[in-house]
Amino acid sequence: MTHIVCSHCGTTNRNPDGRDLASGKCGKCGRQLFEGQPVDVSGAILEKHIAKSDIPVLVEVWAPWCGPCKVMGPQFEAAAKQAEPGLRFVKLNSDDNQALSTRLGIRGIPTMIMFKHRKEVARVSGAMSSSDILKWASAQ
Repeated sequence: MTHIVCSHCGTTNRNPDGRDLASGKCGKCGRQLFEGQPVDVSGAILEKHIAKSDIPVLVEVWAPWCGPCKVMGPQFEAAAKQAEPGLRFVKLNSDDNQALSTRLGIRGIPTMIMFKHRKEVARVSGAMSSSDILKWASAQ
């Protein structure tokens, strides 16, 4: 059984082993669990992803006014199209989630943080290409 958190409503969904994760839908809100693009999540939903998801979670912390974030956004999306559902891609707006950004120790943006098994395993700051994002993520 694989536990997948819905990025839209925060519900934890159970996916039986062997069932295709890419086609799964949320049992509560009915939305696709994976859309091939990162979802901008609230701090509360990000915390649910970290605490309850059985797949690795890659978070991009960004802000709408940040030039490098604007460059990296499409690259992060391209990486998500290639790597989901084996890896969950989510975005956290640091302006809208200042308390969580502080708790995560964000010092610069964009910053990517990889969580596996409910723990932070790696982080990197600065804009990256989609291929560099995928190489970095696979090395974690």
